[in-house]
Amino acid sequence: MDKIRNFCIIAHIDHGKSTIADRMMELTGTVEKREMKDQLLDSMELEREKGITIKLTPVTMQWKGYTLNLIDTPGHVDFSYEVSRSLQAVEAAVLVVDATQGIQAQTLANVYLALEQDLTIIPVINKVDLPAADVDGVAKQIINLLGCSRDEIIEVSGKTGYNVDKILDRIVELDDIKNNSFDKTRALIFDSYFDDYRGVVLYVRVFDGEILKNSEILMMAAGTKGLALEVGILTPKMSPREKLLTGEIGYIVTNLKTTREARVGDTVTLAKAPAQTPLPGYKNVLPFVYAGFFPVSNDQYKELKEAIEKLALSDSALRYEPENSPVLGFGLRIGFLGLLHMDIIKERLEREFGLDLIVTNPSTNYEVVMNNGEVREIKSAADLPDASEIKEIREPWVKGEIILPKPMIGNVLNLINEKRGHQTNVSYIEDRAVIDFEAPMANLLTDFYDQLKSATSGYASFNYELNGYRMEDLVRVDFLVGGHKMDALSVMAHRSEADGIGREVTKKLKEVIPRQNWEVALQAAIGARVIARETIGAYRKDVTVKIHTGDRDRKAKLLEKQKRGKARMKRFGKIDIPSEAFTVMLKRN
Repeated sequence: MDKIRNFCIIAHIDHGKSTIADRMMELTGTVEKREMKDQLLDSMELEREKGITIKLTPVTMQWKGYTLNLIDTPGHVDFSYEVSRSLQAVEAAVLVVDATQGIQAQTLANVYLALEQDLTIIPVINKVDLPAADVDGVAKQIINLLGCSRDEIIEVSGKTGYNVDKILDRIVELDDIKNNSFDKTRALIFDSYFDDYRGVVLYVRVFDGEILKNSEILMMAAGTKGLALEVGILTPKMSPREKLLTGEIGYIVTNLKTTREARVGDTVTLAKAPAQTPLPGYKNVLPFVYAGFFPVSNDQYKELKEAIEKLALSDSALRYEPENSPVLGFGLRIGFLGLLHMDIIKERLEREFGLDLIVTNPSTNYEVVMNNGEVREIKSAADLPDASEIKEIREPWVKGEIILPKPMIGNVLNLINEKRGHQTNVSYIEDRAVIDFEAPMANLLTDFYDQLKSATSGYASFNYELNGYRMEDLVRVDFLVGGHKMDALSVMAHRSEADGIGREVTKKLKEVIPRQNWEVALQAAIGARVIARETIGAYRKDVTVKIHTGDRDRKAKLLEKQKRGKARMKRFGKIDIPSEAFTVMLKRN
């Protein structure tokens, strides 16, 4: 145990975590030069394409007689759950800050997560070789944040490999792993995924005892038993071993058929001599963005359900339930941790499973208090009970943090006020300001991030967490196309914003719904009260063209016949609504 060191790399998105991990694997000889490629630990095609880390990835390296277990973590706020899981499996965190961008919102959030776990933080400034690097300025920001000294900060370049060996040396100098003197085997599951050929594979950190190949294991929270068919370490390929020892990070291939039997955060112990007290797990993460996913063809519903089940096996934050819409047919209502999470899942469904999908406007969940005191949770406006039965509606609020250059504070405060939010505090780190604010979740869902980037020329970074539910004057805004209510388009809105949303959406629907042979009315309504209307004009065929005389009565007769035909069409005609109509709220501008 005194030769094992477990650490992870944390940073804001795009600050160079995966590149530094690449250099570490090169330096330690974990991966041969000919097998080396950029972002080696980002194995998913989407990760490589977008240049971001989505899933945490562990790897074991050897350096100067020590075994170093590294976990590379994601940097985006939507995947902070992955970060919190990896922090519980390690003793130290390498905090990477970009020399050109300085401390950003997710840097702060990850530092607070690491401090909560009482980890040793090793500060690193990356990209020092770039012409725009402000090493001294960023060093002052880190000293302000951590209270460390200047000589504790390591200046590196992940691209060229400059000084990366100093990070490895610093990790080796850390204190030995503390022995809990707990005789029974306990290991924490910090990730799991389903392999089509081998079944459920668990990534674990062994805290006490050892796990041998072919031993019978027990999941303490789930109460399920299984066999450890194979155990080993990741280099980053699977390297089988006879056993995993105390302090090690590795994998267990089990005979379990679903990851529900071995949830992330559960404690693995031996079935023959089980431990009595489990390791502290994770809080159950709840999604706060919901969207309806419908296949373009209803024949693909079964395929969609199977695909989501497979993705949910390796993504414990994903929640889903069946949904039926009169317009779109059968689909699933899926819960996500944020909009990027939603985009990633949508792209994976389309690429990996070849599905053609319609995604409805994302919404958040609401708490509805009924007149009899019952509290119901609704995930979409279509589920709202009758207004006469409702006592009050509560919506989720978030506590957010924005880091930006000082001169841009005014623009951002205006933006927060526009979203019905309010600023609670403004503090400063060197030349940057930190704005703490509270705002309703629903107003930050669609295009807040885009507007924030526009207002600050791309310099601001944003982080948030849920901060309870509050009673507000909320109404359900319905949209009618040709007199038919479209449940999939309904939204919840604050009464003061409902008229604006109604006018905006009806205008956008007018652009995306094609013209018909009859006039189509687009209306926004709260209950029976119409608050906005647009009209899609009908195509008009010139039926009088075949009359060569100027007889008024004959023309009037033909036009009257056309009018009757259009009225009949309007009664029986079916309006073809394109899939873009269901996502008009995503980008309101």
